[in-house]
Amino acid sequence: MWVKREIMPQRPLVFLAITAAVVLTAQGSLRRDNKASDVYHSNDHYMWTTWFNVDHPGGRGDYEQLDAIRFYYRSRVCETPRAVEARTTEWIPARETGEIVHADPSVGFWCLNTEQSPGRNCSNYAVRFLCPKDSSQTTQGTWGPWSNWSPCPALCGQVAMQRRYRSCRSQLVPCSGPKTEEKPCNGPECINADCSLRCVMGRVNADCDACMCEEHILLGSVRSAGGLIATGAAILRANKLLTLTDHNGHFRIPGICPDGNTTLTVSVKGHASLNVVVPSSTERTSVLTIQLKRAEKLHILSNPESKARREGQSVAFCCKVAGKPEPDKYQWFHNNTVMEMETDGMLVLRDLRPQQAGEYYCRASGASGTIKSKPATLKVIGKDERSCNPKPESHLIRLPHDCHQNTTDSLYYDVGKCPSSQCTGQIDNSIRCKDKLAYCCGVAKMEERQLTCQGYQLPTMVVTECGCKKCVDTKAIVHGRAIAADNGEPMRFGHIFMNGVRVSRTGYKGTFSIQVPPDTDRFVLTFVDNMQKFVNTTKVLPFNTKGGAVYHEVKLLRKKTPITISSLETNTLELGEVKDQEAMVQIQIPSHSFYKENGEVFTGNVSASVTFLDPRDVSTAAAAQSDLNFIGNEGDTLPLRTYGMFSIDFRAEENNEVLNAGEVKVFLDSAQVKISEHLDAMKLWSLNPDTGLWEEEGDLKIERKNRGKREERTFLIGNMEIRERRLFNLDVPENRRCYVKVRAFRGERFMPSEQVEGVTVSLINMEPTAGYSSNPRAWGRFDSVITGSNGACLPAFCDAQKPDAYTAFVMANLGGEELEAVPSAPKFNPSLIGVPQPYLGKLNYRRTDHEDPRVKKTAFSINVAKPSPNTAEEANGPVYTFENLKECEEAPFSAGHFRFSRVEGDRYDYNTVPFNEDDPMSWTEDYLSWWPKPMEYRACYIKIKINSPHEINVRSRNMGGTHPKTVGQLYGLRDTRSIRDMDLANVSAVCLEFKCSGMLFDQDRVDRTLVKVIPQGSCRRDGVNTMLQEYLVNHLPLAVNNDTNEFTMLGPLDPLGHNYGIYTVTDQDPRTAKEIALGRCFDGTSDGTSRVMKTNEGVALTFTCGDRDGTRQSVFQASRGQIGAVVRGKTRNTRGRHRANSSRSIPKRSARNPVRKLTKATS
Repeated sequence: MWVKREIMPQRPLVFLAITAAVVLTAQGSLRRDNKASDVYHSNDHYMWTTWFNVDHPGGRGDYEQLDAIRFYYRSRVCETPRAVEARTTEWIPARETGEIVHADPSVGFWCLNTEQSPGRNCSNYAVRFLCPKDSSQTTQGTWGPWSNWSPCPALCGQVAMQRRYRSCRSQLVPCSGPKTEEKPCNGPECINADCSLRCVMGRVNADCDACMCEEHILLGSVRSAGGLIATGAAILRANKLLTLTDHNGHFRIPGICPDGNTTLTVSVKGHASLNVVVPSSTERTSVLTIQLKRAEKLHILSNPESKARREGQSVAFCCKVAGKPEPDKYQWFHNNTVMEMETDGMLVLRDLRPQQAGEYYCRASGASGTIKSKPATLKVIGKDERSCNPKPESHLIRLPHDCHQNTTDSLYYDVGKCPSSQCTGQIDNSIRCKDKLAYCCGVAKMEERQLTCQGYQLPTMVVTECGCKKCVDTKAIVHGRAIAADNGEPMRFGHIFMNGVRVSRTGYKGTFSIQVPPDTDRFVLTFVDNMQKFVNTTKVLPFNTKGGAVYHEVKLLRKKTPITISSLETNTLELGEVKDQEAMVQIQIPSHSFYKENGEVFTGNVSASVTFLDPRDVSTAAAAQSDLNFIGNEGDTLPLRTYGMFSIDFRAEENNEVLNAGEVKVFLDSAQVKISEHLDAMKLWSLNPDTGLWEEEGDLKIERKNRGKREERTFLIGNMEIRERRLFNLDVPENRRCYVKVRAFRGERFMPSEQVEGVTVSLINMEPTAGYSSNPRAWGRFDSVITGSNGACLPAFCDAQKPDAYTAFVMANLGGEELEAVPSAPKFNPSLIGVPQPYLGKLNYRRTDHEDPRVKKTAFSINVAKPSPNTAEEANGPVYTFENLKECEEAPFSAGHFRFSRVEGDRYDYNTVPFNEDDPMSWTEDYLSWWPKPMEYRACYIKIKINSPHEINVRSRNMGGTHPKTVGQLYGLRDTRSIRDMDLANVSAVCLEFKCSGMLFDQDRVDRTLVKVIPQGSCRRDGVNTMLQEYLVNHLPLAVNNDTNEFTMLGPLDPLGHNYGIYTVTDQDPRTAKEIALGRCFDGTSDGTSRVMKTNEGVALTFTCGDRDGTRQSVFQASRGQIGAVVRGKTRNTRGRHRANSSRSIPKRSARNPVRKLTKATS
């Protein structure tokens, strides 16, 4: 700051006769009347600038500062304004607003919200300044310009004075003021002899770390994500703080050299730091405009993969972590113990020893957080040890109804199987993150055994030895439908995004199918509706890591109808969707809080849509976004318990432009928080749509408020900004956690070999109403997992003190079909439920139809009672403590678990070569494999019309037809019962699967399958589709069809379609291929789908059948007799095809059976 050596006389005040605004003089005097004041000389000597409005009254108030105005309007304000004038944007003079304001022409004008009367904020003001004209006339003499400052005479490290001069140009009138001015100056820095820095511009500073240009000033403006003002942003150079931005996001730094080499770092909480280079310039002032982006929390891109090695070999584990800024530290853990070594994202272990086997995971940390990878397992095998157990595991398959085995008194036979665990194979010693080839235990030898059936011998292939083979290459598929949560309306032609990139679209019926990329940790998709009917929905969809397809129904919340609010007023929106109950949440938006994407303040009407997911409504649980998880301080993935989610959409009413908002307040009614310890732990979260994880926005504090005329209430109050993220959550981290063991089965026999993989099991955590433990009042969390070969473990909140503190609803879904839970009434059978007493009683198991048999039977409720360590019967499932996840995942079948079963239909499948459609890894290279190529599954169906008063069972017998390796040998059998027409009497139809013709596994030559269609009972073939017959005649050889009781053909190689009565679909998942083909077959079209059998559409064959022998059992009756009595409900709700008039439920045969050669045909 320079010092004047002469005292200048006080400048006279200048008042103008202003009636439309308030005039504030240089001393800050405020005219509060409309009387005309003395005019100093005349308007010929001074002039008013244009009106300026660079701030709005949001936040702390309205600041029209001179520095900020000069930042935007460089030369439109004089150096020393004589006066300042203020009015509102509504042309109301400042003196007439009744507001407390401040002004100084050398500083500007300001109004503070805190100084106004209660409930009132400052108006939005515009200002102008009084400046002398260029050719101004004065009553004193006119000074000439100042000379340049004299050189500083100070030596190194000294302080001296610089001088400048001016002369009076008027000869008759004396000039007022000093002729000479002085200011202190510093001598040059004492040069450090060791300093090697050389400056292109300016000089080196004393610390020898930067160049200084005293005559240059750098002005800047910093905006946070979404264009909002970044108050308090730090501006650093070489990690040294230079300044902070003011409340307008502006900064001013003198002495920065505009040489193109100076780099500044801009940092503000919650945002990624940004490095900015000061551009080259010869001007004395430079201006920077800086836009920051939200910091990206650390997230896992790829986890280390499990590996098997022999003793003495080497192995590498890798984890890839992303974030902004990126992690600066990696740690590796072995069996939860940190490894004391310097490492990065790759861990290399050489000369392996048995004690190094176990689990390995990495933990990455940095400025943007900490995160842990999933563990990988290292299996260390002795040099001479077999990497696979050669002895097969037991695996029972169900035999045909007429193949009862007297030696075991059973319809089941043990064909053995090999576990798909990892083995060493021919792995080299190269150090790489991912092995070039993966090796798994598989079938090494099979032998044929002849089973004696009723009148024929059934050759069956049995696994006799396991060995190390190349793993089957599998792909994971996620498919399903995106539908409205309220009425099932599909989201038609919506966009699906992954990591911000569009990867797919939904179909007309909301369907989608997406392949999961390799090495995916969390499969996160965001569904965006083009029609703006539904809220943008982010889901973390579980998938089967072993491959295959998993079906999900994505429930979407309907977007709330927009309302119009004014950006110039304070607006309060109440959120709550339960009738006759208080709103849970209120959102308060102060006036002038809306911004455009470019940071410009928006004034006008706003179309506001705020959609609230109310946890008091249980039906909304499936529509919860993401999976309610966050990353803790130590990098662990931890659960949240929600008290409501809300999606915000603000748009300009005039042009539909998306708007952001700052300083928004959130009020959560504390009366809605029933668990007292949650009051202090409540936080506000926003959803990261790329990772599907919730990230903390801020805390909520307890305050008592008078809300208008209502009684005083207690609220949890927090602040947030509406920027690029639009989905928010009121949650508390919950540490009372457990796991619930669930298994799914093909039928109600509940045998270990009939477990179903790929079932989506979901659990809804409920919070009970105080005093009414059996009446849950609100849900708090929704989770889904996929069953594997050993079931699934679902995360759930639990309590050790009160068994009913938390309850849960559990349901299961397979390909859109809801599975049935075990009944709890009228007979309560612990052995069927899968949990022994007395623990089952403590858990209070209830199927949904427990009190009302008309309710669906597809879910059950339990008290999630944390197992007591001092009670032996509670230590063996089905509820496990959070620390015992591995015990839950590896629990034997005999341990306690809950059960679901498929509602069995009238179908029986029998494969010669065993294959589990739920597990692609079970595929075996064999010429007689039903599916000859893994991950390319082709399903074929033929539609058959039956004229009969009865439903008829129809079998397809599928044998090798033209390939020399398979001719005359059995691929498999398919039995299916016909379905009655809803409109026509004595007519039914059946869609019967047969083995598709085509290449076998070696891809060498095709085999046209010899397909024999055999209706059960006294039936006569009436007709064959003429187009199908013509195709068969024109594509030789032609199968012999002398027996009119059946039909034989060599399966077509072409996908013929509905005109032929043949339906063919290829997909990466066998169940999906079958589902689509069946839908088309039922509908009788090549591109449609139906759940109702249309017997006159797209038919290939027609049979007429008479009354069957009353003493003869059907295939399904015979099988039903083997099952025994089970408790069944009367109402089912599945996506399966239903009989029009069937009142009975007949089991479906679904075992996969190995057979090699059929010696006698059976019907």
